[in-house]
This record gives sequence, C-alpha cells and structure tokens, in this order.
Amino acid sequence: MTSFLLSTTLQLILILSIAPLISGIIKTLKARLQTRRGPGVLQPYHDLNKLLRKGMVIPGSASWIFSAAPIIVFSTAVLVGLMIPMVSADAPLSLFGGVLAVVYLLGLGRFFLALGGLDTGTSFGGLGSSREMTISALAEPAMMLAIFTVALSANSTNLSEVARSAIGQSWRFLAPSQILAFAALFIVLIAETGRVPVDNPATHLELTMIHEAMILEYSGPYLALIEWGASIKQLILMTLLINTFYPFGLSTAMTPVSIAIGLGSYLLKLVLLSVLIVLVETSNAKMRLFRVPELLAVAFILGALALISTFLF
Repeated sequence: MTSFLLSTTLQLILILSIAPLISGIIKTLKARLQTRRGPGVLQPYHDLNKLLRKGMVIPGSASWIFSAAPIIVFSTAVLVGLMIPMVSADAPLSLFGGVLAVVYLLGLGRFFLALGGLDTGTSFGGLGSSREMTISALAEPAMMLAIFTVALSANSTNLSEVARSAIGQSWRFLAPSQILAFAALFIVLIAETGRVPVDNPATHLELTMIHEAMILEYSGPYLALIEWGASIKQLILMTLLINTFYPFGLSTAMTPVSIAIGLGSYLLKLVLLSVLIVLVETSNAKMRLFRVPELLAVAFILGALALISTFLF
C-alpha cells in the first residue's frame, strides 16, 4: 500500500508539473524557429497562476453543466495520466489502464467540454462544440486502431502490459506495422491537441477556431482548469506515442537508479517529440475546416493498415 501511494503521488506530481512545461517548450521552440522572441518556457505556469487568482464571470443562462465541465475535464485527464506508463512500465492505476478506458475517459472530458460550450447558448460555443465532436468521431477510431496494433503483440489491452512487452521487443519499432501505427497516432495527436494544420491555438478567429470557441465564456479558475487539463491531455497523447512505440529507457524496476534513468529518457523523448511537432506546425499551413476529415481519414486508414499488417508480417 505504501509503494502504491508513493508511486501514485510521484506520478501525479510529474503529470501536474511537466504538462505546462511541455506546452511552454513547444511555444518557445515554435517562436525561435519563426525568428520571433516568443514567450518563455515557464510562461504557462505564470498564466495558470494568474488565472487561478482571478475572479470568474459566469453567464446568467448557464446551468450546473457550465461549472462541472472544467472539473470533469481536469479530473479525467489526471485520472488517465495515472493509468499510462510514464517513467516506469508499471502505472499506478494499471489495473484500470486499458486502451478503452483511456479513450472513453478522454471522450468523457471532451463530451462535457462540448456541453459547456453549448450551455451558454452562444453561437461560438455551439460552433466549437459541433466541430470538436466531428473531429473526435474520426480521431478516436484511428487512435484505438494504432494502439491495438501494439496491443496485439502483448496479447493485452492493458497499457502496462503493452509497455513491458514493447521493452522486450524494442526491435519491432522498425516493423511496417509499427511505423504505420506511429504515423496514425501522430496525426491523432495533432488533431486532438488542436495544432496546425488542424487548428491554431494561438488565434481566436471565429471562422477557424475549434477548441477556443468552446471556452470563450470561461474565465478565472475554470479557465485555468480547462487549460491545465488540455496540457495534461497533450502530455498523455505524447506519452502514449513515445512509450508505446519507443519504450527505450522505460524503467522496469523500482530502484532509484532505474527511476532516474527512466525519468531522463522520458524527458528527452518528450523534447524530441516536441521538436517534431514544431517542425510539422511551422512547415504546414492551416487547413480548411472541411479538409480536416480527409486528414483524419488518412490516420484511420494508416491505423487499419497497421493492424492488418500485423497479421501479414
């Protein structure tokens, strides 16, 4: 029980502290690549601190859903973070950490966020909610197909079992099925986190925004919870991508040296993936909204091909 509480506490601290840092690194790298000064790496922490100390403006037409949505978005993201292996192959809540549980919990947070956007009765909220549901309906099947490709080799949908199996078969990262599944999950990562070419989190243009349209009415601590939950969700998807397909350095023993190596490897892989995301963002233009389903259809096809190729090779 003591080791369980310790591992849960440490991973919870890691999730809450690293998620804003990764967002800051991505913003800073993107600005540097565009020859701009941009925000500092620690700017997301300052933003969260400012929002948590501010007051809130709640629309008079809003119901309990408006207040419950930020809490559910943040809670589900944290809960999923405790289900997936980060530094160690054994996640604290690995007993409940199946692929379907992760997808459904993330979907629950998205559902309540969309309801919160609709609850205010504004046109922008409804616009963003409808777009978010359209993207999620295409992104979730592609994500499940990509993860199932790796789960087949482990004969389990438990993410800790998948991670342990991937460590023992690290050579498989060169297999065609792994490459196809990685590409599919990377496209899902771009879409789920609202990044270029799917969305641009740095703008508030009413014709293009998706995530920002749903949270226009939120302010203060509620907005802080939503932004923090969004950064945690981004960290979760990045962790799934690096620890499922490239489990190098993932700790298998609860010793200080092994944990230190696992933490260092984890942070290094996160930085490398952040660089890849920035390169994709800066080398592509924002797609038209009606072209986004085509991109997600490509992710679904890649995931299906990856799953099929596991039986062929």
